[in-house]
Amino acid sequence: MKVLVLGGGVVGVAAAYYLGRDGHEVEVIERRDKLAAETSYGNAGLVSPGDSYAWASPAALSVFIKSLYRPDLGIKVKPSLDLHFIAWTFRFLFECTHARAHINTLRKFRLALYSRTCINAISADTKLDYDAGGKGILYFYRSQQSLDAGAQHMKILSDNGLTLEVIGRERMVELEPGLKSAAPEIAGALYSPLDQTGDSCKFSRNLARWCERNLSMRVHYGTTVSAIETDGDRVTGIITDKGRIASDAIVVALGPETPLLTRKIGVNVPIYPVKGYSATIALPDPSLGPTMGGVDEDRLIAYSRLGDRLRVASTAEFAGYDRSHKPADFKRLLATASDLFPGCVDPAKAEYWAGLRPMTPTSVPMLGRARYRNLFLDCGHGHVGWTMAAGSGKFVADLVAGRAPEIDTDGLLYVN
Repeated sequence: MKVLVLGGGVVGVAAAYYLGRDGHEVEVIERRDKLAAETSYGNAGLVSPGDSYAWASPAALSVFIKSLYRPDLGIKVKPSLDLHFIAWTFRFLFECTHARAHINTLRKFRLALYSRTCINAISADTKLDYDAGGKGILYFYRSQQSLDAGAQHMKILSDNGLTLEVIGRERMVELEPGLKSAAPEIAGALYSPLDQTGDSCKFSRNLARWCERNLSMRVHYGTTVSAIETDGDRVTGIITDKGRIASDAIVVALGPETPLLTRKIGVNVPIYPVKGYSATIALPDPSLGPTMGGVDEDRLIAYSRLGDRLRVASTAEFAGYDRSHKPADFKRLLATASDLFPGCVDPAKAEYWAGLRPMTPTSVPMLGRARYRNLFLDCGHGHVGWTMAAGSGKFVADLVAGRAPEIDTDGLLYVN
């Protein structure tokens, strides 16, 4: 078939790869002049099944409320009269129970584990360069109390297949010499050896080039979709600022913009944008900085080593579709990076970025057929979209082909 993939981030490109592998003629529609220029551009760089927790939980509810009056938290909420935000918030609050958090976390974790396997398979198949790192990820804590709580919190993942090691600061420094200076301020960590790091932007762009050379795929750059064309129970194509493009099937992978388009044809997906911030810093000496990924769990700041660069990311801000940023937004992030890796952070030489995560109330992405026989969703991946992108792409490609996905679809298959 001729399949249009709407959106050229890591989620859309991964889907295009699997669709092309199935022999479809694939066309990716991207509004920017480069792929992965928005949500996939500056994320933390972690491929982290160990970070598969659903955001909605009793603890998150408390933080959500505190964020209304405390600017120092990693979560910020700007009150809004946007009816879509209000509706999303009520659905999020419904998910903030222990029972719902348990269910949603396991669903998300199942997809994340599968996706890690898919990323590695793509890498082996294509030999892509994306600054991949395979040493694992450290989730570290600044007090014994928070370490003990974190170990208990992580038990749901370790009980369901994630290898985790609770370690003290000496073992932590053995694994990550870059944290030697900061070690006195850290009580210990949870080490996930199978978690990984990598640059999702480089992955997306290099994978797209591979697909254009080796599969029947092309990219329409600088092309904005204004409408999806329908006829009865089918979609027939799209209307863009450069004209109509016909198709046999459509996969929507537009991240936070997904509901803005799909509402026009009666597909109302509960996705709302959550802004995140990152700084990417060229290391002055390749021997400095971290050798693997990590998360400062008490400060909610994540980092990764991407070649000769350090990527540091933080914050979940509910501010609508605002992508703007100012120097003050990065003050806390840069201060933590300097504390952790002295001599590695020059604020004047950092590349600053803010992007929007497409969050669902459950934290579980929306995958599957949506109202029309040949319209498929691949969206709502939230804060671990890079982790879940490849698995989601394979999952949706299987549905397009009429095959049963390779993993249990319970709770993952979208029901309109």
